[in-house]
Amino acid sequence: MSSSFKLTTHMSPKGDQVLSISKLTTNIKNGIKSQVLLGATGTGKTFTIANVVNNIQQNTLVIVHNKTLAAQLYSEFKDLFKNNRVEYFVSYFDFYQPEAYIPRSDTYIEKSAMVNQEIEMLRLSTINSLASGEPTIVVASVAAIYASVAPSDFEMYRIVLSKGVERNLKQLQYDLVRLQYQRNNIDLKPGTFRLKGDVLEIAPGYTDAFTIRVSFFGNTIEEIVLVNTLTGEVKERWDTYVIVPASEYIMNKDRWKESMDHIKSEMQDRVKYFKKNKKLLEAQRIEERTLHDIESLEELGYCNGIENYSRHLELRGANTTPYTLFDYFKSNNWLMVIDESHMTVPQVRGMYNTDRSRKTTLVDYGFRLPSALDNRPLNFDEFQSKLDKVIYVSATPNQWEIEQSKNVVIEQIVRPTGLVDPIIEIHSAKHQIDDLVIELQKQVNKKERSFVTVLTIKMAENLSEYLKKMKFKVMYMHNELKTLDRARIINDLRRGKYDVIVGINLLREGLDVPEVSLVAIFDADKPGFFRSDKALIQTFGRAARNVNGRVILYADNQTTAMETAISETSRRREIQLAYNKTHHIKPQTIVKPIFDDISSKEDAKVVEAYFHGKNKLDYKKQTRAVSILRKEMLQAATNQEYERAAYLRDIIIELEGNAKNEVQN
Repeated sequence: MSSSFKLTTHMSPKGDQVLSISKLTTNIKNGIKSQVLLGATGTGKTFTIANVVNNIQQNTLVIVHNKTLAAQLYSEFKDLFKNNRVEYFVSYFDFYQPEAYIPRSDTYIEKSAMVNQEIEMLRLSTINSLASGEPTIVVASVAAIYASVAPSDFEMYRIVLSKGVERNLKQLQYDLVRLQYQRNNIDLKPGTFRLKGDVLEIAPGYTDAFTIRVSFFGNTIEEIVLVNTLTGEVKERWDTYVIVPASEYIMNKDRWKESMDHIKSEMQDRVKYFKKNKKLLEAQRIEERTLHDIESLEELGYCNGIENYSRHLELRGANTTPYTLFDYFKSNNWLMVIDESHMTVPQVRGMYNTDRSRKTTLVDYGFRLPSALDNRPLNFDEFQSKLDKVIYVSATPNQWEIEQSKNVVIEQIVRPTGLVDPIIEIHSAKHQIDDLVIELQKQVNKKERSFVTVLTIKMAENLSEYLKKMKFKVMYMHNELKTLDRARIINDLRRGKYDVIVGINLLREGLDVPEVSLVAIFDADKPGFFRSDKALIQTFGRAARNVNGRVILYADNQTTAMETAISETSRRREIQLAYNKTHHIKPQTIVKPIFDDISSKEDAKVVEAYFHGKNKLDYKKQTRAVSILRKEMLQAATNQEYERAAYLRDIIIELEGNAKNEVQN
């Protein structure tokens, strides 16, 4: 890996990108701590940020409000910085049902979760990269504000292996177990090791791409090599190599007894409290549950819900800030980029209170000790205190971000493609369905596609049925669609199998479809989140990838939200048109390849049968479907088609999850 950030792309900044990069960079170097990049949809905000990182040469954390967008950004940064460490840090749960108690129905819900081991490896890789001191870009979801291992523990629990240095093999194996590695002489998977004669093989917990082979002559390390897991060939030779913990969460055994004493002491205090307040059921419950957990911890080193004892296991004081990913970034020497800040900031702000409300109920009814409240996400004040230099990135930033940045707002309105914001039309809502039919027929005649967004599920269903009767090729998109189905519908729309997609919320990421030149918004004058000025501007952006982009607002009154959205879009459109005229740019619709869902017809049949067939596939065929998709995913990653690889990964997760459920049933 390179010792400094270096952009690896043939592209150069264009349009507003040139001035945006210059201003953002200069502001950071001049000590401005907070600024806003107001970038219209499709203006290349990610490329702008990449250039800023290249200019300031500082570790960067890009945080966004969901996994899907995080995966897209990770792919883009990975492509832009091929020779640097670009890491992905999101929640490692494919499914997560938190522990909860509902007093009014006396219902206790046990924690249930499905961990994604690949994401777990990526999280560990993130921590290892930051701890190593190499230049690192981390793309994260808001999972970054949740508790992680203390940097001091991660630094302490490391094994340094050096060529020519004596190491006792027996002690080395003990040290590996201390770092959460397990001995496995048969299957050398991530987080395991095996010893064959004088050769020790270690599979790091953060990757399945290579293993570390350490050859001994007596007790002296003779050779350290990295071996390709699949081919067995030697990739690199090292004089010194650092073995990091196999898991993100490690247990410091040196403070184990003191931690257990703290848990027992808190339990006794809590039992006394409940008895004093005549809550005998709660007293019995907390004593039985805690003693059971202590027994498991002492016997196995683990218990269900171990994270609820993190304060004691780390010997932290009550109400202290938990360690998070932020603690791995050196103070005053890193940049935070909050992407889609109008969504991400409110989500960060709300997560602490949501978590505390649920856990307070568990504590009050004797399911958890009060210290469980200290296993939590950062509150908003703590989150802000962790930051040094921040860029808020959004097409529609909130007023809070603008005020926080003291009105330092850099606008990026002009698109490198020359495309301009869509034309906005207002049509009466009284005959909106009849009018829509006329407009859709125009679209069909031009062989262009359309999105229609409505307010209710019932309306979406009824409108879809009506449009089918009118001979339009229509599909209704709803939130219960799985990844495979959703991607197939979008691709089918692009190919022309459908003329129009009807949905409630078509703001979701991944719906950047160049073939769509019309976005129709029903009941645009109704109050609510999906008809706010910011939501409208975001929806308008769905038509900004096509040179013929238009938006029709069906409304009988102009709301303040509509006026604001239309005014802002018109302002941006005028700037874009003026730029194109000055620079003699003729806009062209974006050309974007359509990836087949599955590579071959035979493979497609397997997955199609699994999801939609009348007869369930047997477990063997389910496994085969996963194997087919995994090969496709790896090939896509090799070809640097990262969005496709992420999409295939999501399908694999669904297949594996469904297969597990059927085996259990």
